[in-house]
Amino acid sequence: MKDDAASLYLENQLCFPLYAASRLTTKIYGPYLENMGLTYPQYLVLLVLWQYEQLSVKEIGQRLYLESNTLTPLLKRLEQKRLILRKRSEEDERTVHVSLSEEGKALKKEAMSIPKKIIDSFQDNSMKDTDLLNFQKTLFELVDILAKKSLSIKEGKE
Repeated sequence: MKDDAASLYLENQLCFPLYAASRLTTKIYGPYLENMGLTYPQYLVLLVLWQYEQLSVKEIGQRLYLESNTLTPLLKRLEQKRLILRKRSEEDERTVHVSLSEEGKALKKEAMSIPKKIIDSFQDNSMKDTDLLNFQKTLFELVDILAKKSLSIKEGKE
């Protein structure tokens, strides 16, 4: 009989290096975001708003793979920091639109240097720009697969 215990070894888990890489990457962001008074999730919200200017809460949640019960308190904190504005839709009061305040728009200039600093921290003699771009593409493909799987589980199709 074959021993399948090796399937439970940490080094054989796909999820562990993803988890560890995510935590370590977020840790690298820490000092840059702390200087801006932001947490990593708040930074992600600002990234999508800097790109799209205005989105509904639902659209932000879809882009960041966050549920509204996680996103709402996050948006409230950004609003308290005067970085965003929230406004109910006149057409459908259930929809809340989120946009950047002037302070939120101004913060974009300060944030412009962060992506390069993060990419630079990923590189050593064993990793090249093309390796990172290919890895990013693969990760986005994985996220898409997992999001679909998560949705089907949520809808009870699994």
